Amino acid sequence: MTSFSLERLFAIIRKEFIQMRRDRLTFAMMVGIPLMQLVLFGFAINGDPKHLPTVIVTHEQSPFARSVVQKLANSGYFNVVSTQAGDREAQEMLALGQVQFAVTIPADFSWRLLRGERAQLLLEADATDPSATGNAIAAIQQMTGSLLDHDLKGALAWLSPAQPAVELVIHRRYNPEGLSQYNIVPGLMGVVLTMTMIMSTALGLTREVERGTMENLLATPVHPLEVMVGKIVPCILVGLISTVLILTAAKWLFAVPFVGNVALLICAVLVFIATNLVVGITISSVARNQMQALQMSFFFFLPSMLLSGFMFPFRGMPQWAQYIGEILPLTHFMRISRGVMLKGNNLLEIWPSLWPLLLFMTVIMAIGLKRFRRTLD
Repeated sequence: MTSFSLERLFAIIRKEFIQMRRDRLTFAMMVGIPLMQLVLFGFAINGDPKHLPTVIVTHEQSPFARSVVQKLANSGYFNVVSTQAGDREAQEMLALGQVQFAVTIPADFSWRLLRGERAQLLLEADATDPSATGNAIAAIQQMTGSLLDHDLKGALAWLSPAQPAVELVIHRRYNPEGLSQYNIVPGLMGVVLTMTMIMSTALGLTREVERGTMENLLATPVHPLEVMVGKIVPCILVGLISTVLILTAAKWLFAVPFVGNVALLICAVLVFIATNLVVGITISSVARNQMQALQMSFFFFLPSMLLSGFMFPFRGMPQWAQYIGEILPLTHFMRISRGVMLKGNNLLEIWPSLWPLLLFMTVIMAIGLKRFRRTLD
């Protein structure tokens, strides 16, 4: 047995660097994934979301009501998007996820204050994601005692009681107990489908190329679209089975309420599964081997999981991260699944999240068809 040789060692190291230079995609993944993790965790992830969209329903126009609105806006947690909405419009905005909070100032607010009584203030929160609303609710509870300190001075100082002048009534809509599984389980369905569907198709087609079975397929008079659809249909059935298992576990194991229409959710799941499968096949048309397909799948899956609102509140991320998240299919599917299961949303209410999935699937399918290789060259 020959002794250890530095010359041979350096030769092997040199060979590996040459291999990295030739396999640029793998090298880019090795550098890009850690960089992406650093940026996402360092800048995009925020467990204390602020400037949450809030609608104010004011049944009276008084200095006291205006003070409440101004105090909420100055807190940093509430971004008042409207003060002209009615009760019905505010409920619709909550159901559609357009706002996180709805604050109602009743018609007898000033009347109760001037009589020396405690005036009630109703705060309704979209609590489908308890982590997105918890800090804001705690902040307004602390502010309750000082909401009207600026107004109850001078001649009105006698109206300021020993206890807070405003009584805050909190309604946590869609998740009154603030249970995290109500938020996690519907989102987990999207995460599982994203991971399994993309990886199974991306690796499956690439595996055929490596094993040589693709050569036989390419020798037949099949159309690229036929190959894509043929690869997608069996995986759709597997995805539906996974969906049924997850929904069964959500109902009987985690006791997650199901308010909406099951058939509507299944239709949305079909669209989401098809979207992910198209992404997987498009990845396989670019990757040269299974390792590259796996790396590219992970490169797509990681931001989907972190920027979709599954692990961290979506509105807690900076604006640029929210723009990226709006592109990802998982973001829209989680809004659909949570909306149907917890809010009972109908087709019209989930359509703003459904059409981006259809658009994304169409664009990615066009790219995949264009890049699909008719030969092994």
